[in-house]
Amino acid sequence: MKFEMDSMVSNQVWTLVDPPKGVRPVGCKWVYKYKLGADGEVTTFKARLVAKGYTQRPGVDFEETYSPVAMAKSIRILLAIATWYDYEIWQMDMKTAFLNGYVEEEIFVDQPEGFTTVGEEQKVCRLQRSIYGLKQASRSWNTRFDEVIRGYDFIKNDYDPCIYKKIGGSSVAYLVLYVDDILLIGNDVKMLGDIKAWLSTQFSMKDMGEASYILGIKIYRDRSRRMLGLTQSSYVEMVLKRFKMEYSKRGLFS
Repeated sequence: MKFEMDSMVSNQVWTLVDPPKGVRPVGCKWVYKYKLGADGEVTTFKARLVAKGYTQRPGVDFEETYSPVAMAKSIRILLAIATWYDYEIWQMDMKTAFLNGYVEEEIFVDQPEGFTTVGEEQKVCRLQRSIYGLKQASRSWNTRFDEVIRGYDFIKNDYDPCIYKKIGGSSVAYLVLYVDDILLIGNDVKMLGDIKAWLSTQFSMKDMGEASYILGIKIYRDRSRRMLGLTQSSYVEMVLKRFKMEYSKRGLFS
């Protein structure tokens, strides 16, 4: 919870103001979740401050909400290209991605439970940036990322708006965005390293190294043989447990 609040402060997500007359603040709550690794193990516990978006009113608290994500077939095509040409496949994770998006509407939310400011308990938070749970949060984040990445000479793909390409001489780099997960694919290690360093100056990033697990899919790669495999074994295990079949006899696909 402290890490989440520190992120709110560092991103200057809100300012405390007196509640305007006739304005109903959007509520917020703490949501606790965990993140799974490639083998289904718990890797991270998170506490996230989430707006009660279901209380937002269309035309008052939000307008447009649609936000694109990279298509699965686009990701598979780029992975196939990277395998054929032996490109690098790197991964980065965006920390508290939605807090980077700016809100266009005037939105007020209640102060977070357990973190009200002493002496100013009656005040509300006037949002300057988006937070998780808002109906427009994903769109606000995607709009901000698109503006930033295109300012670094990336070109958006006409067919898939979450695929970007950057060319410099004989060097080429592809960037895949899926909400807060990023894949960097390219043939120039220095160029990719510069992109990673630049992204880290724009957002709070976590370098995941060579891609091995993304969107619930484990990546197996043998560069010497120009081969790459994808598996969702942890998802299969989860489905088996859901239907109480985790002890069933296993087989091999041929």
